[in-house]
Order: sequence, then structure tokens, then C-alpha cells
Amino acid sequence: MQEKKDFNLKNNIDELDSLKGWIAVGGAFFATFVCFGILYSFGAFFDSMSSEFQVGRSATSAMFGITTFIFLMVGMVSGSATDRLGPKPVLILGGVIMGLGLYLTSLVTSIWVGYITYGLGVGIGVSCGYVPMLAVVSAWFEKRRAVAVGIAVTGIGFGTLLMAPLAANLISRFGWRQTFVIFAVLSSLILVLCGIFMPRPPLAVSQEPKLSKMELIKMPVFRFLYIAAFLNTLAIYFPFVFLIPYARAQGISDVAAATLVGLIGAASVVGRLGFGAMGVRFSSIRLFLSAYFLLAISFSIWLVAGNSYYLLVAFVLVLGTAYGGIIALAPTVSAELFGLVGLGGILGTLYTAAGFAGLVGSPMAGYIIDFTGNYTFAIVVYMIFGLLAWLALVPVQRIMRR
Repeated sequence: MQEKKDFNLKNNIDELDSLKGWIAVGGAFFATFVCFGILYSFGAFFDSMSSEFQVGRSATSAMFGITTFIFLMVGMVSGSATDRLGPKPVLILGGVIMGLGLYLTSLVTSIWVGYITYGLGVGIGVSCGYVPMLAVVSAWFEKRRAVAVGIAVTGIGFGTLLMAPLAANLISRFGWRQTFVIFAVLSSLILVLCGIFMPRPPLAVSQEPKLSKMELIKMPVFRFLYIAAFLNTLAIYFPFVFLIPYARAQGISDVAAATLVGLIGAASVVGRLGFGAMGVRFSSIRLFLSAYFLLAISFSIWLVAGNSYYLLVAFVLVLGTAYGGIIALAPTVSAELFGLVGLGGILGTLYTAAGFAGLVGSPMAGYIIDFTGNYTFAIVVYMIFGLLAWLALVPVQRIMRR
């Protein structure tokens, strides 16, 4: 019996860094492409929905906040489900729910109902296409894990680059409701196809974690990571929701404003590939810290940009590069700290921090902007959140050295 187990383990190890692993990378790329392309195009819908439902920035942005909260909280469940069942059923279910949620959102007559249809539909869909896929790709690789994860999550960047301007164009031609119908069909089709072809990982990521969730929470290194993720997400989601309305208020056209969010996606591709490649030669936690700091100081460019489109482009390029590095390195840092066993569940637990940040961050920013009548104070506040996130991550480097 032991010889059979050893033989199976050897075969599993031999499959690492194989063609099946790169198929998993491709599936994760397209899953994150459609999920985050749709999620991060929310800013293009912002003004149309706010105007039609006659609500303020805080109430409108709450739809995005609820969605991110759901997708990151449900990620804890979808990650564990992928550990037990494999990625196929999780992706297929996510595609069906996301398509249904977007279609129902196109029919709502109240933004409060949209909180449920969009929040649950897109939230659950993204949770099935993101956290589990990071764990699956991580488990398929050993030597090239950082590079593979970096390539897989470039789907987020390309999705943001293409879908935000596409949403702005479709809304101008067909309206926001019909655009949601188009996105419903697109998301269901792509996620179901990804589920059909996604291979199950060969190694121990498909087991329950060695550490229970309570044991994870008791670890100082996990708590520091959790706090850093919470504060960093507050900063990240602010421009995804409010940069397009800000640019429009400065007299920039709808498509040009949406292109700014698209450029965050383009720059994040560079960040994912660049930081992922450097992860082969340099300390992953040191690169992780660098990306956190770069993201925080990028807000200083937005602070002085005013109506300068060129400075806004500079801001999103720096922000996107840092954001891409953070996304690419987070699974690698987690794997080095906690191991591969049950990584899907561990990542899902860690990312609940971003869920809480998403829930409170966007409505809080909307309230600040409505209260002050401008964006300046909000930009300063969220830059401070980014710097505090970087400071919270510093002890993690010290712990990893020991």
C-alpha cells in the first residue's frame, strides 16, 4: 500500500510544470479576464445608474462595495470547495450564477434590488473565477510558480483594459441595461467553457489545510497580512469606482475616462509579468513590499493631476503596475508562509480582509466626496490607507527572515 502511495506521489510530482499546468494557466487567464473585466467596468455604469435611480455617490458605490464583499467572503467557500471537488464544478456554477445576476440587474427598477441581483450574481461569479484559480495554478507548478501565477492573473489586466472602454461604448449605444444583458451572456459562456477544460491539480492543494481557520488567525504573520490586505484594498478600489466620475467632472469624455481604468489593467499586466519574473531571482516578500509602497505613493500624482489627462494617465500606469505586482505575488508569499496544502482555503480566508475593505471603502469614499463637494480630501485619505498597509506588511518580512 505504501509503495502504491509513493508511486502515485511520484507521478503527481512528475506532472508539475507540465502541459496540463499551462492549460490551467490559460483557463485561469480567461476566467479572471471576464470576471474582473466586468467587475472593474462598474465605473462606466456609475453615472447612468446614479442618474436613473436618483441616488448619490455613496448609495451607488455601495453596489460595488457589496459585490466585492460577497466575492471575497464567498472566496473562502469557493476556495475550500475547489480543494475538495476540483475547479470544474466551481467554475461552471460561477458562470451560471454570474450570468443570471447580470441579467436580473438589467431588469431592476430600484438600486436596492440591484444590491441583491448584482451583488450576489457578480460577487459569487467572481469568487468562483478568482481565488480557486490562483490555488489551482499554484499547485500545478514548482519551479515556475511565480511566473505561472503572474501570467494567469494578467487576465485581470487585459479584462480591465478591454472591458471598461467596451462598457462605455455599449452604454452610449444601447444603454446600461442592454449592456448588462450582453455581459451576462459573455460571462456565462466563458466561465462554463473554462470549467469544462480546467484540469484538476495533482498535488496536496486539493486537501484540507493543515491549519484550521482559528489556528491561522492566531498566527501573528497571518494577522499582519490580513491588516495589510484590508488597508491596501481600501486604496485599490477607490480609483476603480471613482476615477471615471472624477475624470468626467474634469470635462474628459466618457470613453477617454473609461480608458483610464482600462490603462490600470494594461499596466497591471506589466506589473504581474514583471514582478512575477523578478520573483524567480529576488525575495518575493521584498518585491511584495515594494509593490505596496509604489501603490501608495501613486496617489500623490492623482492629488496634483487636476484636469490634466496626461498626469491621470501617469497615475494609473504607476498604480496599475503596483497593483499587478501585488496580485501576482500574494499567492506566492502565502505559499511560502503556509505551504501548498489547502492553499485555496487559506487564500480564501486571507482575502476576506479585502472583502470587508470593499464593503466599507467605496461607500465611505462616496460619503466623503458628497460631504466635501470635491475629491481632494478623499484622495489624501486613501493614500494614507495605502501607506499604512505598507507599514503593516513590514513585520511579515521580518518574520519570514526568521
